[in-house]
Amino acid sequence: MKSLVLDLRNNPGGLLTSAVDVSKVFIGEQKLIVYTEGRAQPRQEFRAGVTAPYKKTPLVILINRGSASGSEIVAGCVQDLGRGILIGSESFGKGSVQSVISLEDGSGLRLTTAKYYTPSGRSIHRNEKTGKGGIQPDIEIAVDRDTEVKLQAQAEEIFAKGKDVHSAIPDKDRVRDVALDRAIELLKVRPIILGQKEG
Repeated sequence: MKSLVLDLRNNPGGLLTSAVDVSKVFIGEQKLIVYTEGRAQPRQEFRAGVTAPYKKTPLVILINRGSASGSEIVAGCVQDLGRGILIGSESFGKGSVQSVISLEDGSGLRLTTAKYYTPSGRSIHRNEKTGKGGIQPDIEIAVDRDTEVKLQAQAEEIFAKGKDVHSAIPDKDRVRDVALDRAIELLKVRPIILGQKEG
């Protein structure tokens, strides 16, 4: 693999351990990936391993408003550590650690006990009062909601199980993915830019 575009758009995330494991593929040297901290919960750090199989592979990550939780951990880590470029729009901002407290009547109370923070100390969770939170892309590309819906439907069709990826939708009928196009362009010119800097 010469380079990679990791598409985390509309990825609602999942387990913290999975987000850390994905980050470890690109980040080594035991660098900090993410940490959690709360008023009554001490700081807990999650770090990369000593080595990473793709620590030098050129990387671009695509994010949008539908990128949340675990996908924001990966994107925030890669951005903070200068490991790759983020393209798209601001992510959702779901970075809370929740615990369920069992009550006597059998019901439960879900309580936010801590928040996720990127290596540089940015809170991923969106503050409802200020509106701040989430991950900001390095290169912002605004895509209207209608186009986003069409792109997601198109991706589900193109990458449907059992179908040939290249022939699922004819080129003439495809909705143009501006963010993906920009990511590919960036990776293509990267060797040229680096060559000029070295020269």
